[in-house]
Amino acid sequence: MEPLNAKSSSLFSFICLLLLASANAKLHEHEFVVQATPTKRLCSTHNAITVNGQYPGPTLEVNNGDTLIIKVTNKAQYNLTIHWHGVRQIRTGWADGPEFVTQCPIRPGESYTYRFTIQGQEGTLWWHAHSSWLRATVYGALIIRPREGEAYPFPKPKRESVVLLGEWWDANPIDVVREATRTGAAPNVSDAYTINGHPGDLYKCSSQDTVIVPIDSGETNLLRVINAALNQPLFFTVANHQLTVVGADASYLKPFTTKVIMLGPGQTTDVLITGDQPPSRYYMAARAYQSAQNAGFDNTTTTAILQYKSAPCPAKGASIKPVMPLLPAYNDTNTVTAFSRSFRSPRKVEVPTEIDDSLFYTLGLGLNNCPPNFGPSQCQGPNGTRFAASMNNVSFVLPNNISILQAHHHGIPGVFTTDFPANPPVKFDYTGNVSRSLWQPIQGTKAYKLKFGSRVQVVLQDTSIVTPENHPIHLHGYDFYIVAEGFGNFDPKKDTSKFNLVDPPLRNTVAVPVNGWAVIRFVADNPGVWIMHCHLDVHITWGLATVFVVENGFGALEAIESPPEDLPLC
Repeated sequence: MEPLNAKSSSLFSFICLLLLASANAKLHEHEFVVQATPTKRLCSTHNAITVNGQYPGPTLEVNNGDTLIIKVTNKAQYNLTIHWHGVRQIRTGWADGPEFVTQCPIRPGESYTYRFTIQGQEGTLWWHAHSSWLRATVYGALIIRPREGEAYPFPKPKRESVVLLGEWWDANPIDVVREATRTGAAPNVSDAYTINGHPGDLYKCSSQDTVIVPIDSGETNLLRVINAALNQPLFFTVANHQLTVVGADASYLKPFTTKVIMLGPGQTTDVLITGDQPPSRYYMAARAYQSAQNAGFDNTTTTAILQYKSAPCPAKGASIKPVMPLLPAYNDTNTVTAFSRSFRSPRKVEVPTEIDDSLFYTLGLGLNNCPPNFGPSQCQGPNGTRFAASMNNVSFVLPNNISILQAHHHGIPGVFTTDFPANPPVKFDYTGNVSRSLWQPIQGTKAYKLKFGSRVQVVLQDTSIVTPENHPIHLHGYDFYIVAEGFGNFDPKKDTSKFNLVDPPLRNTVAVPVNGWAVIRFVADNPGVWIMHCHLDVHITWGLATVFVVENGFGALEAIESPPEDLPLC
């Protein structure tokens, strides 16, 4: 037998590593039963939609390389899908979950099994319903640890805790959004924020259920913080403790220390916390970051308690009141900006430098004039209008009888078009005083087509139409590098020099600054249909979304898999 040359030896070693990794990978099978469950919060009991009777739903724990098979049975009264937020879904777009984008909904009484593999991702993700406002209560954490035998790139924490930030309505959230859709007005704001499903000590009828997060003197623990709120970016902090940020959106970061973090809906942040304070009880707290002007929002504060195991026991009948942290002002954009500018990848990364598709997308609200056949009760937006939202002046409309991925895969015409504009149809002073003639978007199911392997840059530009706002923009099926952020109107002549093409952070959701812009880059190496939308659910309800159709490449490994046999029918 002839000896291996260097190239053959390297290939042989690579194949061995792949075989070893696949040998250690596990298969995780779960069953999710979605149903109405009596749930008491704020002194009232509601039939909340839950998974396996739990609110929040089950935490899924896997290793990088593992495969998940999750059978979802819908015993609720509403149509339903589940999205595995941030999972790359390489060639498995049928498992991505957004209703009428990659699948038709699972109808009441029906089931669908999601099958996908975690590939090259480590950290914290989450899962949630992607139909109407069901994700108000249908959500849970997805923890991805390193492959067996591999370690975190930071000292191993003594313990890990999931901190799920949520939003609670003292009503049926589906009724809330349906009423807003009927009237054209903004929906009612929530009545409480929650940590792991509980509002905390500052709300009525809630102190007995406040979440306790354990720590002990000298320990360094990992908090996996997830913003699962529907419509609100949130500040999060812990009294008297520093937080060392080590990861976000299942990607590691160059560690940095801060007293407060901000997460847009959909974002996750992994932080280390050390028990270096006198043993006692300290509040964890979260409340709104509200960047929109003259807009209603829930101004309450949710709490949990960081409790030292060695804290002294209170006297009989007494309690040790936890220390309350200082939180930023609701509109503290300076703190948000300083925080977001601290994000770096741990090392030099391969950012696309040559760009094939250079896109410029404006984001914003809008107001539609009421149709002549609508009465006053259906036109309760400002000045008798109806609220809308759009990208590049296109307000996205979902199909209602087939998914876009099915239409694309089977070549079914008439479901969507591929003429989504690469640039705004009209250039204007995006963050200035915008002419009212630009406030009314057009409606359509428009996608932008990308060739497999295309190197893509998207400038995401906030606008001051109706009100400027910090928009958490989430792209399905991909992670992307955030190469720059700024305020005002993006200027390619001067702002390109600010691009970080060395160690930008890798994310799946970017918080586009209020009255500002962000630039993302990615390689379109995952074929399928991928929605990009604002993760403020009220905004996606109004149409702040678009779709990328990524064509197959060459060969089976560059093509989307065939649809599963149990894909729900419309």
